[in-house]
Amino acid sequence: MTLTWLHALFVVMCLVWGATWMAVKIGIESVPPVFFAGTRFMAAGGILLCILWWRGIAGRIARVDLPRLAVVTLLMISATYALLFWGAQFVSSGLAAILDLALMPVALLAIAALLGEERFSPARAAGVALGVAGLFLLFGPQALNGEPGRSGAGTAMGFLGGGAIVLSAFFYSLGSVLARPLLRIYPPALVSGVTTLGGGVVLLAGALALEPGAVAALSGQWGGAAWISWGFLVLCGSLVAYTAYLRLVHEWGASRAGAYAFVSPIIAVLLGVLAFGETVTGTDMLGMMVMLVGAWLALRPVEQGLAASREVRSPGKSGHGARQGGTPGAPVLPEAAPDGRFG
Repeated sequence: MTLTWLHALFVVMCLVWGATWMAVKIGIESVPPVFFAGTRFMAAGGILLCILWWRGIAGRIARVDLPRLAVVTLLMISATYALLFWGAQFVSSGLAAILDLALMPVALLAIAALLGEERFSPARAAGVALGVAGLFLLFGPQALNGEPGRSGAGTAMGFLGGGAIVLSAFFYSLGSVLARPLLRIYPPALVSGVTTLGGGVVLLAGALALEPGAVAALSGQWGGAAWISWGFLVLCGSLVAYTAYLRLVHEWGASRAGAYAFVSPIIAVLLGVLAFGETVTGTDMLGMMVMLVGAWLALRPVEQGLAASREVRSPGKSGHGARQGGTPGAPVLPEAAPDGRFG
């Protein structure tokens, strides 16, 4: 496998999304989680669109593409994070990680193949299987032991919470695959800006209407640590990483880009060791090594499906200009600069 700038972008994305787990953990100790996510996505989308407008490359979305863009926005941002944060209240963090991160690469591969965006690859399927096995080794003991303070553990709410996390992973995967045709036409930064801004607005509206403590959080009295975490998530988690993920979906396909699910948890665990003195067992080390092997297999290029060779439609007068072929031509930041599911 020849290393390219896309692999470097993938590494940066994994490093950032691994760190966002810690940032989210710090932030939601003081701020309601859905409100925290909504304000962060709104800010990131607004900043990115302003940068694109200032550089004269924002463009417009053709009317024919608006329904797909709306569906992608609701799936990848609004529904995903609302379900994920709601469900995580009732299950242990270990079980949440397994349900979310183990299902997502499987769903990405299956949905991309079913919709004709990618060809099924035995090697990539083996990589996903190894990655899932590694996730069970890393988070399985925590999932089995449970977590104090989770009121829904072992109850009907626990099952509902787990189901919500499963559904969020499916929605994120479906949205990722549905986004690829848009990414053949528009710059990833534009799609990122519109989806994060629109998705953030929906999340914030829902939080203010339904989430306890959201209205009070409008005062901004969160504390310095929460504000620093929020700023990191806006600038790095959303502006950099989410847009990088969309660039990789455009270049590689959703299932290959989704291999970050096997790398970013390792970064999160290692940061936990460095920052909080958390311990790592031999089983944890074995799980992380298996996950890295799975990621390596999942990242290996395979022959693209028919969708990759389709002629790219130009948005014409309603869009920002023709985007023929699959060559993006813009730098990663800020013009075409992801978001782990917790990031």
